[in-house]
Amino acid sequence: MERHLYTVAQLRAIEQAAYAGLAPGTLMQRAGKAAADFALELLGDRRDRPVLVLAGPGNNGGDGLEAAANLAEAGVDATVLHLPGRRDASAETAAAYERARAGSVGWIDMLPPGAEWGLVIDGLFGIGLERPVDGDYRELVVGLETIRCPILALDVPSGLDADTGAVIGPDGIAVRATHTITFLADKPGLHTADGRDHAGQVRVDMLGVGVDALPRATTRLNGLPLFAGRFTARRHNSHKGSFGDVAVVGGAHGMAGAPVLSARAALYAGAGRVFVAALGAPPGYDSSQPEIMFRAADDFDFLGRTLVIGPGMGDSANAIRLLAKALDSDSPLVIDADALNLIGASPDLQSRLAQRTAPAVLTPHPLEGARLLGMTAAVVQSDRLEAAREMALRTNATVILKGSGTVIARPDGEVLVNPTGNAGLATAGSGDVLAGICGALLAQGWPGWEAAAAATWVHGAAADALVDEGVGPIGLTAGELPAAVRKVVNRLGKDAAGG
Repeated sequence: MERHLYTVAQLRAIEQAAYAGLAPGTLMQRAGKAAADFALELLGDRRDRPVLVLAGPGNNGGDGLEAAANLAEAGVDATVLHLPGRRDASAETAAAYERARAGSVGWIDMLPPGAEWGLVIDGLFGIGLERPVDGDYRELVVGLETIRCPILALDVPSGLDADTGAVIGPDGIAVRATHTITFLADKPGLHTADGRDHAGQVRVDMLGVGVDALPRATTRLNGLPLFAGRFTARRHNSHKGSFGDVAVVGGAHGMAGAPVLSARAALYAGAGRVFVAALGAPPGYDSSQPEIMFRAADDFDFLGRTLVIGPGMGDSANAIRLLAKALDSDSPLVIDADALNLIGASPDLQSRLAQRTAPAVLTPHPLEGARLLGMTAAVVQSDRLEAAREMALRTNATVILKGSGTVIARPDGEVLVNPTGNAGLATAGSGDVLAGICGALLAQGWPGWEAAAAATWVHGAAADALVDEGVGPIGLTAGELPAAVRKVVNRLGKDAAGG
């Protein structure tokens, strides 16, 4: 099932519509009940352990107060640390406060040093926070760093921007939760940038609001429903030409490793034949993967082949010439690494790219994306979804903005946020592997959008599989990814065949 992601503005409209016809406080009561039920699930057989609820001044704090009251009624030792704001609380939050006060909930004014908790519930701030967490609230969040127990965030970890996944403020701080229960609908910020470090495992509770009440979203979580149908079982009556040619254009002097990694990934992801068109002196063969064919880029015929251009390409005049030739061709393109930097520095190459009709997929990391957009990497990271959308619009291409919660965007504004992958991918060469996977899928006839979505998902799933096997995340190398990619791709093909 596809999971749609909604902005704060969209959620406000959903909430307003959901409130229509309901008694005041109904959604807050439902949120508190859902949070308490999840808390009991997390406690498991440790329900004798005390639970600390941090309740802030707004409606997120009201959700926390409702959760505390429900937990106390369930026999849990629930304690509230409530920090009221300077403004009067909403009627719903005031009612939740009175309910908690009337029950068996305990109350404290500060974090007791050395106290042990079975669970902490973060109800300080929700999606409406627009300023950095400061003052007493900041001290509380800092204090949580010393507590060793699960932390459940309500709606969004306090201090995290629900739209962008960035911690609010240049020196901001946010709760680092192990779990988040988010209400009404999922939010993009829980899945990209700082979100994956702070949100932990995310559960969505729609609070009884029907799916029909949700408007169409242009942002979704990437997943198998978007591309699984493209994986098919291979016919016995096929040959290497049935699965396309991939040529990796790069490998200037001293940089042969990058295109070799891309080429290996393309081979393991199912391309029929794989070439490296090297700008430097091409090696005779790859001793680990002798199936890869090496050619001199100047003499190589691009016609009829999918091109992965940029890994280890350098910035020579010849590199610019070959890139221009590729952009002017009808070949499907995956544009990576040095090719992205060359395009970012050249209005002429940008124009050639934007005028293409054949598929083009760009795979920038944040700094390469910043060069394409003429801004800093910090600005790109402050709103990864918007940066990816802007790149896709300017280049008329599908964009894979790499990073935690990789963002895939296309020119019409559709965006995917990828949920697979781990910190093991933060290693040299992993982007080259991603480019090679994408090239292999394009060579097999996939449209650019599905190829980008599947390549990104498979790339992350391969890294996750390696970590599950004890390979990484520390020390995981890009060279270990292609074989893991092959396993994932074959599993998907087998599933598609009903095997």
